[in-house]
Amino acid sequence: MRNKLPAELPVAFEGPDQVNWICKPFDVLAPAELYQVLRLRSEVFVVEQNCPYLDEDNRDQESWHLMGFAGDILVAYCRILPPGLGFSELSIGRVVSSPLVRRKGIGRPLMLNAIRNAWEIFGRQDIRIGAQFYLVDFYASVGFSREGEIYLEDDIEHVEMCLKA
Repeated sequence: MRNKLPAELPVAFEGPDQVNWICKPFDVLAPAELYQVLRLRSEVFVVEQNCPYLDEDNRDQESWHLMGFAGDILVAYCRILPPGLGFSELSIGRVVSSPLVRRKGIGRPLMLNAIRNAWEIFGRQDIRIGAQFYLVDFYASVGFSREGEIYLEDDIEHVEMCLKA
């Protein structure tokens, strides 16, 4: 089957140094890139987290997409939303790593690349995220501060966090 992705990476994944980072606006994503983005988001946010919701929320078209590839396989992803699209501030969302590379240090370089790209594209300004609550310490480790109370989104505890410019 042509679009079948492997159950494991074709080469041993040693860590984030092997990842090729690419950031593109929606309208220049290749069909194969878009397929892998939507597949990874669905694999993790819908299937793994057992959360049936419509992931395609009409925000992708106005967002930038940061993709981390190990070879031809998408292993990390997030989208960068301009101010006013997700929050009044610039924001980063749909932060996800593939189960193929979990616990191998991909989260930090993903977020640091996302912050750098967000500021390069939109200028240095505050960045707001809606973080899954269990990841508050992780996001704090890259500079975000918790703001507000815990809220449920798709039955998962979240909290807003902000990185001041």
